[in-house]
Amino acid sequence: MTTASSEPAHKFIVVEGPIGVGKTSLARRLCTSLSAEAVLEQASENPFLERFYRNPRAGALPTQLYFLFQRAQQLSALKQQDLFAPVRVGDYLLDKDRLFARVTLDDAEYALYEQVYTKLDIQAPKPDLVVYLQAPVDVLLERIGKRGIGYEQHIERQYLERLNEAYARFFHEFEAAPLLIVNAAAIDPINNQSDYDELLAAIQRMKRGRLYYNPLRSRSL
Repeated sequence: MTTASSEPAHKFIVVEGPIGVGKTSLARRLCTSLSAEAVLEQASENPFLERFYRNPRAGALPTQLYFLFQRAQQLSALKQQDLFAPVRVGDYLLDKDRLFARVTLDDAEYALYEQVYTKLDIQAPKPDLVVYLQAPVDVLLERIGKRGIGYEQHIERQYLERLNEAYARFFHEFEAAPLLIVNAAAIDPINNQSDYDELLAAIQRMKRGRLYYNPLRSRSL
């Protein structure tokens, strides 16, 4: 029988942040460390995404609706699984769908999007820890360039600036789960083992409230 001491610190961790910040890479590495199931969005499967990056006004609505249906299906399936499901690590919150929609859609499109969202009545599992990776736009652009995904090279700086601001506003008011805010520009948890080990320890210690993670000294907000 499993004892209390052997229970995992968290059952569902979500890593979030803007495009290029490194959330999926970190989520994958956490899955390995925690023997966790990955819950990852499949951006490459969205047939409208390249069109959106080339021409945001023409591609925004179909891109957003595709992501909404994809995420709703994936998260609803998780919600229906039994209470003894394994530890999971995801690279998105369902809330990010609305966040992106508000940034990319005009008012009429967003009104239609909201009607669809409401009709879906998505029952998403709630994370017991959210890790929010933040970084300046210059860092995001550099990382997007380095990873070399073709359609991402069309991403405009102005779009990333708006997205970064939207994330900052969203997490400033976020209270749905314990929140670990990480300055992802100051560390490299994917390629630097020491950085990763320290961040993993901080994640495992995090139980409640909100904490700003500094690679040299963590401090409560």
